[in-house]
Amino acid sequence: MSSAADDFRLDEVETVSSAQGRPLGKRGEATRSRLLVAAEAVFAELGYHDASIVKITERAGCGLGTFYLYFDSKQALFEALVVDLNRRVRHSMAEAMSGAQNRLEAERAGFEGFFRFTAEHPALYRIVREAEFVSPEMLRLHYTRIVEGYRAGLAKAQAAGEISDIDPEVAAWALMGMGELLGMRYLLWERDADGNPPAAVPDHVIDEMMRLVNGGLAPKERS
Repeated sequence: MSSAADDFRLDEVETVSSAQGRPLGKRGEATRSRLLVAAEAVFAELGYHDASIVKITERAGCGLGTFYLYFDSKQALFEALVVDLNRRVRHSMAEAMSGAQNRLEAERAGFEGFFRFTAEHPALYRIVREAEFVSPEMLRLHYTRIVEGYRAGLAKAQAAGEISDIDPEVAAWALMGMGELLGMRYLLWERDADGNPPAAVPDHVIDEMMRLVNGGLAPKERS
């Protein structure tokens, strides 16, 4: 049986190229990555509309001319960033799930991988939500890329008798929504006395979430 981590393996081919469509060498890939990292910070701080290419290039430590070698507009950079964040969050979830012995263990591990990534990259929330208005097709791409693998993994676990006969498509969307909202509540909104965000979702929150998940996914005993 394949690992639950396969749900989020990055099997689509990512083409990294210049704005003119030419393949990038290692140095070019490094510069493009710096622009994506800078864009993540600037979009998170200012939002899409108040962010500027100048602010992003200043944060990346490169010039305007360099920017246009890799992206032909702010929107093109934003869309590339959504794809990049999506790839990285799925990688975090896949890595977390890799040692799970069964589907229910994998569910907890996958959520923990998602929460770890979100704690390190809280910009994910703002950027994905802004995509609804900036580039709706990228909003849909973000969620469907996660759900497609999730649904397939649940279906495989169902066929193996590891989970109940719940509809895998509905379950995948519902579970993803649960994780997203709990991350928002316990990572984005929570602050300590000094105003700092938490480094992780509390264990008891994950325990309670898993009571719901197990109740819905655990195979029913035959009478």
